[in-house]
Amino acid sequence: MSAIILKIPTRGPACHDFTHEVQGWLHQIGAREGVVTLMVRHTSCSLLIQENADPAVQRDLLEWLDRIAPPADHPSMGYLTHLAEGPDDMPAHQKAAILPVSLQIPVLQGRMALGTWQGIYLVEHRRAPHARQIVASFQPN
Repeated sequence: MSAIILKIPTRGPACHDFTHEVQGWLHQIGAREGVVTLMVRHTSCSLLIQENADPAVQRDLLEWLDRIAPPADHPSMGYLTHLAEGPDDMPAHQKAAILPVSLQIPVLQGRMALGTWQGIYLVEHRRAPHARQIVASFQPN
């Protein structure tokens, strides 16, 4: 088994495509057949496999998440009590609770078995810049 920590800088809410970083690492270690597991080491962002052809998909997804869990300074969120890290922190935890924080992707002939229009995204839920870490491990068959 091989493992690495991928570092992804963020600058506020966005979907950061890091498919090429994972594929490059798999190529570097000579992965052929097996499974890659990804896990984000934070509680206020998520991982997602999503369409990579139309950027409107990511914008619409972020807007939908904001409707589900708006910042605590929004009038509808007056019930939140975890406010020590800012008005966007607890909504970020809520978003991370409904989206995955880990993924498993089959690897076939050295490439992730993603569909034609699929990419791997770190979904940043916080407003401030962060240095996110994703643990990637490859388990050969």
